[in-house]
Amino acid sequence: MTAKIIVATHKAYRMPEDPLYLPVQVGAACNKDENGKPIDLGFSKDNTGENISAKNPHFCELTGLYWAWKNVDADWLGLAHYRRYFGSKHPKKTDDLYENVLTSAEAEELMAQYKVLVPQKRKYYIETLYSHYAHTHYAEHLDETRKIIADACPEYLDSFDRVMEQRSGYMFNMCCMERPLMDDYCSWVFNILFRLEDALRDEEEGLSFYQGRFYGRVSEIIFNVWLDHQLTNGTLDKKDICELPCLYTEKVNWVRKGIAFLSAKFLHKRYENSF
Repeated sequence: MTAKIIVATHKAYRMPEDPLYLPVQVGAACNKDENGKPIDLGFSKDNTGENISAKNPHFCELTGLYWAWKNVDADWLGLAHYRRYFGSKHPKKTDDLYENVLTSAEAEELMAQYKVLVPQKRKYYIETLYSHYAHTHYAEHLDETRKIIADACPEYLDSFDRVMEQRSGYMFNMCCMERPLMDDYCSWVFNILFRLEDALRDEEEGLSFYQGRFYGRVSEIIFNVWLDHQLTNGTLDKKDICELPCLYTEKVNWVRKGIAFLSAKFLHKRYENSF
């Protein structure tokens, strides 16, 4: 069995040395230096083979997932980020966080027991997934997504409506799963996102760079829709899904993040940066 988790990055950064991980320079079609020359980070690039690299300013790390889906041959395929990884279920006491990133040895054991690996759910407590998105971004993105699902795959509508009312979800576009499941997910999600792009292309122009990255954010939420449907129709059972710790290689400013979260909910101030 072969497994690859791509690590999406747009800049030079320390990467795990374990062969499970494949660093991928995302947005390689857009990355230019001050002289207009393509930037080469020394990693695999998402503008080779069949790709959507040029969409990176709006699709975020999904251009890396698309590239991996179309160009990487592996029995298991997954996505992580240069600052965010799946963590070990058995963390060591260490000052080096990279020592607690999921290893190929532990992944192999998990892949023998499960079909899907996901990061632990993010809980919003006082917000549903829909209301949090509406307060921090633009509700019409999700409303239009629902219309597309109603037209393209109406069997997912119940899952969509159920997920929108949840107060937690698997976020960050992080997942790793058996290849047939990944093929099904990617076919489903990119079909929806490309239709969403056609419907909302004119709106991209009026948004800030941060808010313009909304296709990647919509996909974070609707991954949960796809997963809920697989559980509902019996393709997956809850015991097939393994939640793993999510490791951050950089400090998260939780105070600043908390203030922004509350400001979005109660003062209607949308996010304009990461934390």
